[in-house]
Amino acid sequence: MSALEITVDYDAITHNVEVLRGMAEGAAVMAVVKADAYGHGLVPAAAAARAGVRPGSALPSRARRSSLRAAGDSGRIFTWLFGTEVPARALIAADVDMSVSSPEVLGAIIAAARDLTLPARVHLAIDTGLGREGVTLPALPGLVDLALAAQAEGLVRIVGAWTHLAWADQPGHETIDVQADNFRSALMLLGERGVELEVRHIANSACTLTRPEPALRPGAPRHRDVRAPSHSRSRRARLWPAPRDGGALAGGAREGRARRPGVSYAHQYVTPYPTTLGLISAGYADGVYRAAGNRAEVEIRGRRYTIAGRVCMDQFVVDLGPATEVREGDVATLIGPDGPTATHWAEAADTINYEVVCRFGGLRPKESA
Repeated sequence: MSALEITVDYDAITHNVEVLRGMAEGAAVMAVVKADAYGHGLVPAAAAARAGVRPGSALPSRARRSSLRAAGDSGRIFTWLFGTEVPARALIAADVDMSVSSPEVLGAIIAAARDLTLPARVHLAIDTGLGREGVTLPALPGLVDLALAAQAEGLVRIVGAWTHLAWADQPGHETIDVQADNFRSALMLLGERGVELEVRHIANSACTLTRPEPALRPGAPRHRDVRAPSHSRSRRARLWPAPRDGGALAGGAREGRARRPGVSYAHQYVTPYPTTLGLISAGYADGVYRAAGNRAEVEIRGRRYTIAGRVCMDQFVVDLGPATEVREGDVATLIGPDGPTATHWAEAADTINYEVVCRFGGLRPKESA
């Protein structure tokens, strides 16, 4: 038996969400319960946060009938981290909102909706400057056209638009206003095309705590993403601690912009030329070393690619180069006979290969039935 026990005060999560709702200046709140609700337990944490909010789950398996729906959650749920392998039939049947970040993902959702003769509820993911998931602004009109055509057939309903901030934890950083302006431009385009949205979401927990002004939440109703409320800190809020001690290519290949965009949080990688970025649905919640950003490599279609920027909780980016044969849905090998070895990862993360094989091999499956 372990000498360490961890208990979770779910009343503290309820309290923290209420505090953040009060700071959101009229915006609704989305409680993000990815990575088993940051280790707090997916179903009970979602239930604790549920009063007046909509849960968001990065992985589709956590949102569909096998977890939140099976536990009796009948409210709105949003999920976003997938590529063309999205289990769209199950998500549509479970009435779960899905993110759309590319024409290929939209095509998979449309096919499932046509088979089921049920409309899919979709949110358009827009890359306003994070350089991670989402369609770029130049490519947005094409995606909107496809979505509107499917909506006219009764196959989808465009209910939301969203983006994510790169520097929200640094109040006053210039990129926050740039991304907000880009999001406003995207919403203006949607309005001009006649798209009527239920929700628009941009502001995460850090932004809620530091930049709650309405300028970051254009349009109404709006949603704020509340992540890990038990770990948040702010001089403006009294938050309680809840815990007490006792690889497929998901985002697809998409063209970068010519102005050397930064990639992922804090833009610790900047593309040196117009290029193509790939999003891989694995992160430090899956054992990928956060310290390996800009150092470790993965193998895709027989070539090695270095992680570009920070490793996030459940995803990371690779720079595929200006000319690539990689396509959405290709397998990215982290450790394998034709890919990097455990020793390569150990060198990138400044550890030993024993730890690497134990770290990856000892993990529970990312998606459980």
